Amino acid sequence: MSFWSQTMEIARVDMSLERRTGDVTRIVVPFAVIALLVFPLALGVDLSGISRIGPAVFWALGVLFGMQVALRQTASDSPERRDLYALLGVDPAAKFTGRTISGAVLTLGFFAALLVAMVVLYSPRLPEGWLAPTLLSAMLVAIGLTELGTLAGEVTAGLRSRTSLASLIVAPLAIPLIIGGSQTLESVAREATILPWILLLLATDLALAVAGVGLARPLEEASR
Repeated sequence: MSFWSQTMEIARVDMSLERRTGDVTRIVVPFAVIALLVFPLALGVDLSGISRIGPAVFWALGVLFGMQVALRQTASDSPERRDLYALLGVDPAAKFTGRTISGAVLTLGFFAALLVAMVVLYSPRLPEGWLAPTLLSAMLVAIGLTELGTLAGEVTAGLRSRTSLASLIVAPLAIPLIIGGSQTLESVAREATILPWILLLLATDLALAVAGVGLARPLEEASR
């Protein structure tokens, strides 16, 4: 099979696994919506001021729970499954790319559901023309988070506490994604250009893609 055939097959298998388990739709999305409800209570925010914190809460919870979506493959990637891919001769770079595609689709879907919930629950004062830049930044953040999660899963493969360690790796490295995503909407509100923040997200995604593809085979061999 060609590289892209392997890539799409890996993505298809991961999406099929998500359809069976429903980790995102049955667990992550409901908990994120509950967190939206609890967040103002924890901060002691007056009900009249909830609309002001809506976008900030969206990005904070989006990255936090989106990280769990990106790392879901780490928990389900058993040694037997990795051995099967090795026996089938699957290119590690194709596996990284396929998992990035499937994870980014699920993470973007999660962002969309969380965005709708935030608008309904918080009724934020959003600037005109906010939707397209927000969706664009959410897509780039979703891709970056998934690349980070997939790369962290490969780095911690074979370790007993790999899920916890992968989260510790992803959290600090996701800071450029958090900044780029949140500042995009802020720039729209100030009627300033969003180009610097979009370029930051693109550069982060590209750097992670190069690192993920380049390190895929060495990490695969090191985990055996």
